[in-house]
Amino acid sequence: MAKSDITGKRKLKAQNVSHSNIKTKRWQNVNVQTRRLWCAELGRFVTLNVTTRDLRTIDRIGLFAYAKRHNVKL
Repeated sequence: MAKSDITGKRKLKAQNVSHSNIKTKRWQNVNVQTRRLWCAELGRFVTLNVTTRDLRTIDRIGLFAYAKRHNVKL
């Protein structure tokens, strides 16, 4: 199953709504990517499944700080 290793985000239940307001169930999948990320504090690469939103935040504050924010040990 597609799930972020850091935040734990996974697919959500949602509804398609037609023009006549008929609702049918569907899944909203998260955009999970497998990436090798450099962790300067550890001095090595770490392979993680992360969402694209996670990648944007990691670029901004760093991998180690982002993992610490979510109580994840690398």
